[in-house]
Amino acid sequence: MSESPDARRPPPPIPVTVLTGFLGAGKSTLLNRLLKDPALADTVVIINEFGEVGLDHLLVEAADGDMLLLSSGCLCCTIRGDLITTLEDLLRRRDNGRMTPFKRVVIETTGLADPAPVLHTIMYHPYLLMRFRLDGVVTLVDGVNGAATLDAHEEAVKQAAVADRIVLTKTDLLVGGAGGADARALRGRLNALNPGARILDAAQGEASAQALLDLGLFDPETKIPDVRRWLNAEAFGDHHHHGHDHHHHHGHAHAGQDPHDVNRHDARIRAFCLESDALMPKSGFDLFLDLLRQAHGPHLLRVKGIVGLDDEPDRPVVIHGVQHVFHPPVSLDAWPQGERRTRIVFILKDMDPGFVEGLWRAFTGQVRPDQPDRAALAQNPLKPDQGGLLA
Repeated sequence: MSESPDARRPPPPIPVTVLTGFLGAGKSTLLNRLLKDPALADTVVIINEFGEVGLDHLLVEAADGDMLLLSSGCLCCTIRGDLITTLEDLLRRRDNGRMTPFKRVVIETTGLADPAPVLHTIMYHPYLLMRFRLDGVVTLVDGVNGAATLDAHEEAVKQAAVADRIVLTKTDLLVGGAGGADARALRGRLNALNPGARILDAAQGEASAQALLDLGLFDPETKIPDVRRWLNAEAFGDHHHHGHDHHHHHGHAHAGQDPHDVNRHDARIRAFCLESDALMPKSGFDLFLDLLRQAHGPHLLRVKGIVGLDDEPDRPVVIHGVQHVFHPPVSLDAWPQGERRTRIVFILKDMDPGFVEGLWRAFTGQVRPDQPDRAALAQNPLKPDQGGLLA
């Protein structure tokens, strides 16, 4: 008796949460607390070394080489060689029945890590792309040392810039606690750096499994896309750029700080939302993304959006990219909540939002007299007087 097509079809992609944050931010403490939550039962947690995450009190039921089975039902494993090898090995064990089928993966990065390569692995590797889906990036920021860390380490800024959720830790140790001036200043700085990321306070009990999981595009229960929640474009407020209507570039100035201080790594970040009612030609959209990726890939820290195309105006596409790597666009059956408008959220490094806007206008036929035409943009994408890289 032959197998049915459904039996041969791979199971639904497994959600992956990336947990990142600079050294001393409290990742291990948060991870230990989350592993006790029933919501993480049947979860695999990938860490660098077991010794970095004290697991003794979580009751290790069984050990198998570089894997530990916890009484909570979670399975912890260390990265074997590289992340691709580890993920492929987990899938082989799962598919061959050598381990209990897991429903979720949490990857804890090292404190010094730029999370982009981890995201690239999930979004680009052909087989892993079919079997896993990026559910969200959770970044921890030390409430006591966070501001100094952002000043001193570019990696910490990238970790916050690509986050879907930012968790503040140790705010109870600050003068005035979570409501004190230092905590408010750090929140303001992080909000300017990444307006779309909801900020949670661990000391206030806000960093629960429910708040940190299921952040992806699709509702895991209904399989219906929740674009509004995923994109969170409304959070950008004054950071919006409405096609050719507004051009308020956000400079991330903070109280008591010189907005032109080149020593502040986050002063080089621009976060904005491009909005447009114009439909993009399919061929133009492909070229728009190719130009951004090829000429400016390192400067695209994160891109998320819903886009209207003129060949199927009733079926928008969803895009998601980290630097030069973009997930294959996903076509939706209809516009969410009846809003027929392109919205793309950009987190840029060393790049002027005006260039992205100009490129969009060129490919949607909205070029203004004071803007370069499409050919000029394609031939000279980095030219400063065309809104390319920031000085």
